[in-house]
Amino acid sequence: MPRTLVIETATAACSVALLEDGAVVAARHEIVGRGHAERLVPMIAELPDGGHAPSILVDVGPGSFTGIRVGLAAARGLALGWGAAVHGFSSLALVAARGLADHPHWPELAAVLEGGHGELFVQNFAQPLVPGAAPVSLRPDAALASIGARPVVGSGLARLQALCPDLPATEALPAAADVILLPPSLATLPPRPFYGRAPDAVPAAERRAR
Repeated sequence: MPRTLVIETATAACSVALLEDGAVVAARHEIVGRGHAERLVPMIAELPDGGHAPSILVDVGPGSFTGIRVGLAAARGLALGWGAAVHGFSSLALVAARGLADHPHWPELAAVLEGGHGELFVQNFAQPLVPGAAPVSLRPDAALASIGARPVVGSGLARLQALCPDLPATEALPAAADVILLPPSLATLPPRPFYGRAPDAVPAAERRAR
């Protein structure tokens, strides 16, 4: 893998990493809530060489509409200035990659991330990081039904544990440095947002185009 800047802003975490030859050169990871726009560029600047790389990987979702847009805008802007290639990866795949790496005895797991309006983004994965059906946004009861007996890794898990107190669950947020755990097929997605559900508001330009 050539030197690669990784940008992760789809969740409450703001996370960046610089990778080279399959290893993490440097990384920054903060829980910022809604502060991605303020923290992302300074965090990139703190990396060696200001994060400059010929390749950029950015989280395309699902997750926060605003966070996803902040990350993609930064990736596209830097790519234009640096002449870098840009590819995407999934927030759910990144969470699943860490979960399966930490628990190699698990045959499968469910990656879950907090969504909007009380819903959860859910996608099941099997070893060695094989995704099941496409990610979906579900109410907690429907999410629990889709998860079945699988262990769960991700965020917003209190909503599931309120329904099933014995659910095996580990809280986690995506971390940019964990991109080294993704196979090429999951780290070469198109650099466009995947929200997982319809946005609450539609930009004026999109409304006029309809």
